[in-house]
Amino acid sequence: MEMNNNPFSLEGKTVLVTGASSGIGRETALICSRMGATVVITARDQERLQETREQLGEHCHAEVIADLTNPDDVARLVEALPELDGAVLCAGNSTTLPLQFGSREKFDDMFNVNFFAPVELLRLMYKKKALKKGSSVVLIASIGGTHSFMPGNGVYGASKAALNSVMKYAAREFASRKVRVNSICPGMVDTPLIHRGTITEEQLAEDAKRYPLGRYGQPEDIANGAVYLLSDASSWLTGHDLVIDGGFSI
Repeated sequence: MEMNNNPFSLEGKTVLVTGASSGIGRETALICSRMGATVVITARDQERLQETREQLGEHCHAEVIADLTNPDDVARLVEALPELDGAVLCAGNSTTLPLQFGSREKFDDMFNVNFFAPVELLRLMYKKKALKKGSSVVLIASIGGTHSFMPGNGVYGASKAALNSVMKYAAREFASRKVRVNSICPGMVDTPLIHRGTITEEQLAEDAKRYPLGRYGQPEDIANGAVYLLSDASSWLTGHDLVIDGGFSI
């Protein structure tokens, strides 16, 4: 059998993708499969996750319905995992909320989904050795809280800044097993999450003009970055937050 000399290929790798029922998570699962990976997908919404599985076809190793804020679901997911060559933790939530309305309850809700859930999953995957030697973990953070501080983003941005910080500590600690940990910090990405009515379509269109490249990101822009971080092409890269934001942070 001829060896694959493409360092960007995911051929022969098994990759977990959380939040795979829509948006960045779904696109990441699909593009990883096109690059040769066998994918394990998880999300809360059974119907939408099934749609992802149907699109993946034979490249889907397993689908696990799980709410990552539920400790029992997380334990069940980790138990069900095969040995992984990579993981992309995409599940998250967002809100636009001035700090004066950012009650402790609002912060708790945001941190439970965006910070505590992925960190606990990461901790358990490493502790139970679900992550093989030489594997790669990608956390989806955000420029909100790390590179860009727009009004109304404080609650969301704080949760993503915390996630980005833990990524660096994990990268240092997990390096002894040659497990790499990096994050992607996207700018605004056109997913169902931003079309929930919190911001009008007119406001979104106007906001997109502030990006030097003239548009919001698409899910595949972020998924392609995740493929690079999962692949052997980035084998000497760990503890790095990869900004993919159409130039917004400059």
